Amino acid sequence: MEDKINFTLKSDTIDNLTTFSQLLKKDVSWVLEQALEEYFAKVQKELLEKNLADENAMTNLDFDEFWDGIDI
Repeated sequence: MEDKINFTLKSDTIDNLTTFSQLLKKDVSWVLEQALEEYFAKVQKELLEKNLADENAMTNLDFDEFWDGIDI
C-alpha cells in the first residue's frame, strides 16, 4: 500500500536528487527512499544512545556513594 504525502523541497535539493538519480541510473523515488532509510537508522541510533545515557545518568553513583550513611 502506498501512501501519498505532499511536501516541498528546496530547488537545490531537487537539483541534487535529479543529479544523483542520473548518476546512479536510479529513479528519484529510489534515491529518496535510500536517503530516508539511512536518516531513520542514524536518528534511531542517536535516540537509543541518548536513552542509554539518560539511564546511566540516573544510576551514576558507585557502591560507596549509594550506601553512604545507611546503617544495615
